Amino acid sequence: MDVLVVGAGPTGLALAHELALAGVRTTVVEARTERVEQTKGGAVQPRTAELLDARGLLDPVRARALPRGEVGGHFALLPVPLDSTPWCTRYPQVISIPQWEFEEVLEDAAVAKGAEVLRGHPVTAVESDETGVSVTAGGTTLRAQYVVACDGAHSTVRKLLGVPFPGRPGTYRAVLAEIRLSAASGSVPTTLGHISSLTQEGGGYWGMLVPLGDGRYRFTCGSPEDVDPSPEGVQRALTAIYGPPTQLAEVLTSSQFGDATRQLEQYRCGRVLFAGDAAHIHPPLGGQGLNLGVQDAINLGWKLAATAAGWAPGGLLDSYHAERHPAAARVLHHTSAQRVLADLRPSEDVVALREIFTDLLRLPDTNRHLAGMMSGLDAAGRVPDLDLVTDDGPVRLHELLRSGRGVLLDLTGSLEVPDGWADRVDAVRAESDVDHPALLLRPDATACWFGDGALADVLHEQFGAPAAW
Repeated sequence: MDVLVVGAGPTGLALAHELALAGVRTTVVEARTERVEQTKGGAVQPRTAELLDARGLLDPVRARALPRGEVGGHFALLPVPLDSTPWCTRYPQVISIPQWEFEEVLEDAAVAKGAEVLRGHPVTAVESDETGVSVTAGGTTLRAQYVVACDGAHSTVRKLLGVPFPGRPGTYRAVLAEIRLSAASGSVPTTLGHISSLTQEGGGYWGMLVPLGDGRYRFTCGSPEDVDPSPEGVQRALTAIYGPPTQLAEVLTSSQFGDATRQLEQYRCGRVLFAGDAAHIHPPLGGQGLNLGVQDAINLGWKLAATAAGWAPGGLLDSYHAERHPAAARVLHHTSAQRVLADLRPSEDVVALREIFTDLLRLPDTNRHLAGMMSGLDAAGRVPDLDLVTDDGPVRLHELLRSGRGVLLDLTGSLEVPDGWADRVDAVRAESDVDHPALLLRPDATACWFGDGALADVLHEQFGAPAAW
């Protein structure tokens, strides 16, 4: 095979889809025998929504989304919604979807394009050499040109290779549980709202109940001491926060998480690459984790596909680390700041800081800046989903990216397109209201040329030597 992906979470499945879309022979191995039906990590930020739209995957995601309304995002649980509309996006609101349903959409799409998913295949050995990587998974040895570890914060691949995961340990352990209630007090929310209105504390606990429909709730809770994830422990937290009338019917799933901050120094170790939580972890504030991993996958996918196909220019695969490491470092930085501001038992100084920060968030420029950072819409090279008119009729820019190829968009009708890249780049003539005469977009919906400079040089740099060479 060309690529073996370890881990069938959102990052691994998004990567498998990207690779299969490009015709790369891809297999995903997953230790678990079945998908865990848990809501965790269910926030799809606006930039991730745009990237899913560019692959035709947004509609099935939205079809499974939880009712949310036009509720803005947040920074550090502060009570001022973030407004992403100034960033000219069709999808300014966060989409709430249970993670397992999001994974199901990605897996169905990846398998439909030829990827293989093998469950019940825990990795027990990894050996890399100059020509490929051998991985023992589920008692079977698999050989691939490249391996991508998408196997989470406790990555087995990372540990087997002895790759350090520097950073700082967490300060608490909290519980995430899917539950049903048999009775509820008046303080239990009945609809999704802004996160600042959902977070409560009492009896030494902090917690958040999010209604999921069909009588289900996602319950996140913690305390200065570790919270017991058993039904008895969950009931104690419910009673402390929402009062004795709130009674647990059953715990459907439960897990624990912390707020550690760690990041690999290098995302590539020879022919093994790392993505998602296997490469970086951070405090769970602002709904960043799933999105950071999916964006890793979409950045890496076309570059790894080009490398496997043999047309990648020198340094293209290494640009994955060069571009995505700073993106994750930025998230680690601002989630660390949010951890201070979001302290539910703040000191007098932190209370003052929160009040000042809340006032700042009400200023349009500050809100726009933080909304762009938290949503991912301020990403370098992002181009809004333009309305275009071609000889074949109206089309959106994202629709031109569905093939996973590059797009050279000529908005003048007179651009001279260099020969030799038609097998990797689609040249499209169209009319639009944008100021740029032309745009060159990479397969990951990132613009790398805006009509200035030598087009042939940029094509060579991003898409390799022309086919005639």
